[in-house]
Amino acid sequence: MGGSRKGHQAEANAYVPLPTREGVAPSYLWLTETRAGGMLRFLVERFPDVSEAAWAQRLARGEIVDAKGVPLNADSHVRQGMRIWYYRELEAPETPIPFKESVLHLDEHLLVADKPHFLPTIPTGRFLHETLLVRLKKQFDLPHLTPIHRLDRETAGVLIFSHNPASRGAYQSMFQKRVVKKVYEALAGPIEGREFPFTYRSRMQDAEQFFVSEEVPGEPNSETVVELIARRGDVAHYRLHPHTGRKHQLRLHLASLGAPILNDAFYPVALPCKGDDFSAPLQLLARSISFIDPLSGDARRFDSGFRLDWPDGSGA
Repeated sequence: MGGSRKGHQAEANAYVPLPTREGVAPSYLWLTETRAGGMLRFLVERFPDVSEAAWAQRLARGEIVDAKGVPLNADSHVRQGMRIWYYRELEAPETPIPFKESVLHLDEHLLVADKPHFLPTIPTGRFLHETLLVRLKKQFDLPHLTPIHRLDRETAGVLIFSHNPASRGAYQSMFQKRVVKKVYEALAGPIEGREFPFTYRSRMQDAEQFFVSEEVPGEPNSETVVELIARRGDVAHYRLHPHTGRKHQLRLHLASLGAPILNDAFYPVALPCKGDDFSAPLQLLARSISFIDPLSGDARRFDSGFRLDWPDGSGA
């Protein structure tokens, strides 16, 4: 369609012709071909989920600009090699997510947050302002804030952000080198026939359904250590140590062990979307993250203040 998205939000260390607006950084699009018909026609064809009227209004307001910050109009030329900048907007109003994050730590390099269930980490799909990143940008006025790892929308717990571009690479490299110790907890079905703790390994890949993963034969590329904390009837409380970071690794591993996490809508079977139903949070929590700080050499650990909920309503 003549456009290729190179990055959803602006790079912190590059020139950005539009400012952050209400916590939302501008997005950009590289144009890969020259086309006739003007910018409005191109945008309508490139983003069919956004109405022509909406694009026309945004062009008229001067909110779509070129790499130098010059506003584009409906008849502006579409040329190969251009980069256009714009603000992502939602056509439909966002549903407020009625759960509040907390900040566990803030210094000149990092912000460590405790994310609640149901809150997405970054803008995606139908979520924009109701995301942890945008909420924190608004609260602390940190335009360069970006997560250096991710948590699923359904998962609660500790999440680390960088807000200093100069030191970001040092902290990102910790995750790339797998020297960060992450501990999760989950409530799930009982795992029979195993002595705890044990290590589970499998080969994972993206499934045909783009939003889930699956296990396939072959050399393992995922590994999780599973500990049993407690058991009450048909529900067990587990401590999980992921030694790799595959998408949905813990959810898929427990489901493959015959013990799907309570309220998991994806595993072992992907269920219809529950929309804005907040009544049954996934019982998975990123309990703690610890590491040796690459700048100071200090040992650091951050723990979530959230809890899991047994079926009887008591906390785990």
